[in-house]
Amino acid sequence: MALAVPGSAALSSAARAADADAAVNGGFESGLSPWTCTAGTTVISPVHSGASALQATPQGSDNAQCAQTVSVRPNSQYTLAGWVRGSYVYLGASGTGTTDVSTWTQSAPDWQKLATTFTTGANTTKVTIYTHGWYGTGAYYADDVSLTGPGGGTTTQPPTVPTGLKTGSVTATSVALSWTPVTGATGYAVYRDGFKVASTSGTSATVSGLNPSTAYAFQVTATNDAGESARSATVTATTPARSDGGGSTQLPAHALVGYLHASFANGSGYTRMADVPDSWDVIDLAFGEPTSVTSGDIRFNRCPVSECPNVESDADFKAAIKAKQAAGKKVLISIGGQNGQVQLTTTAARDAFVSSVSKIIDQYGLDGLDIDFEGHSLSLNTGDTDFKNPTTPVVVNLISALKTLKAKYGTTFVLTMAPETFFVQNGYQFYGSGKWGGQDPRCGAYLPVIHALRDDLTLLHVQDYNSGPIMGLDNQYHSMGGADFHIAMTDMLLTGFPVAGDANNVFPPLRPDQVAIGMPASVNAGNGYVAPAEVTKTLDCLTKKTNCGSYPTHGTWPALRGLMTWSVNWDRFAGWEFQRTFDSYFG
Repeated sequence: MALAVPGSAALSSAARAADADAAVNGGFESGLSPWTCTAGTTVISPVHSGASALQATPQGSDNAQCAQTVSVRPNSQYTLAGWVRGSYVYLGASGTGTTDVSTWTQSAPDWQKLATTFTTGANTTKVTIYTHGWYGTGAYYADDVSLTGPGGGTTTQPPTVPTGLKTGSVTATSVALSWTPVTGATGYAVYRDGFKVASTSGTSATVSGLNPSTAYAFQVTATNDAGESARSATVTATTPARSDGGGSTQLPAHALVGYLHASFANGSGYTRMADVPDSWDVIDLAFGEPTSVTSGDIRFNRCPVSECPNVESDADFKAAIKAKQAAGKKVLISIGGQNGQVQLTTTAARDAFVSSVSKIIDQYGLDGLDIDFEGHSLSLNTGDTDFKNPTTPVVVNLISALKTLKAKYGTTFVLTMAPETFFVQNGYQFYGSGKWGGQDPRCGAYLPVIHALRDDLTLLHVQDYNSGPIMGLDNQYHSMGGADFHIAMTDMLLTGFPVAGDANNVFPPLRPDQVAIGMPASVNAGNGYVAPAEVTKTLDCLTKKTNCGSYPTHGTWPALRGLMTWSVNWDRFAGWEFQRTFDSYFG
């Protein structure tokens, strides 16, 4: 029986005879290979045909996608089909070079066939086919997945080694590279100091996220369907010092960052600014909050006497800030927090944010700003899939506002961020609602903000707490509660990672002096507390590559800036355990 598709009348019988199934192991008879699944397994019942089928179970932040990349021919029509059962089951294709497609069923209590067609672009030689469910809706099943169309053909030999690798423009944080094209290559991989940092289809690339005044070695390989060539000859480049001096914020080599409950009291009690020990290098005043979610008008209201009986006067508070600054400490206003949702949906809100934050900074003589946007403050609109070129207003307006504040206050302005893992490292798997839709639009939503401000960013201290399991660069899920989680999450920031698994869309690494690790100060402060021994293991692994455990880090970073904690108050409540751990390690 022939399958009718649009334009099939124009195909000759010879052309139809050449059609083949490009999907490999679409019946899951050979386990999951070569499918890549976030939460899948094979089962012997129920099956549509044969002896096995796929069973995958979505979780709260995982739609249990299974995908494989297949070879196709350019300018060719393909039909993707498969049999599914369950609720909200999707079947689709991405990377088609034209319009990516998907189809789905809301409910299939028994096996139901899904099918869709697409035409590849002029330069498309690979597409990714996938199936997935919906967050938290229970297990779904898939079987007999096929991709019918012209065979993509295979290449029997990897390309030859690239030649002519040379450096171009070199800045304090980036190096431009170019090389000679290789016949038969469909792509190239760039290596920095032995680690793959970028993939590209062209013959040039710019490696960013580098440290000033540092020597680097680069190589490139060529790739095609048959594999990867050997690495090219090495070229080296040394980045110059930053033109602004780099250290204008004058933080110590290793810094301890803590949040001070300045606008509220809780079980930890109120701590006066003057009573914060000298160990704390950056003190974040928690919190400035908006008058409404979308107003952009930020207010900082100090804790009232009725709630904090031992609160100091405004005059004493300001005098204590000046004393901290005279001792080399930095005091910032932190915006947001758990209850302070901020959405800069309009340019008017953006401008109100700049104006109101400036007023707080000037009133208290502060050193800068910490962005602690949580909850639904940041999310990405449908179709906003490139972190390097965001289009969502709440993201674009925040970037603009922060750049304006940095320009207003100059190089001494301290800018820090404290996102949750869901908004940063989770971007390794998912970004926004995804190319085919259906994901949580907050996934990875901090990445465009961090990337746009990486040259202005003093510190990024991701909250490695109150987090679900997150996939690391070893493609294993890591959970809170030990050094392994902190090592894996921090390694991602210092190594960089492909966003949503796209090797051609890599989030570049941050400098180690820009990164601090966020941890709860005590068991009372938040989920994910780790004992001092685990803190020490984390620092040993990342700064010395010792005491690492099972996670394979991608480098050693003795210049790692330090630690952040929630909070100064909770650490005081716990007898200053976190502070003492930091002091004993860094001296």
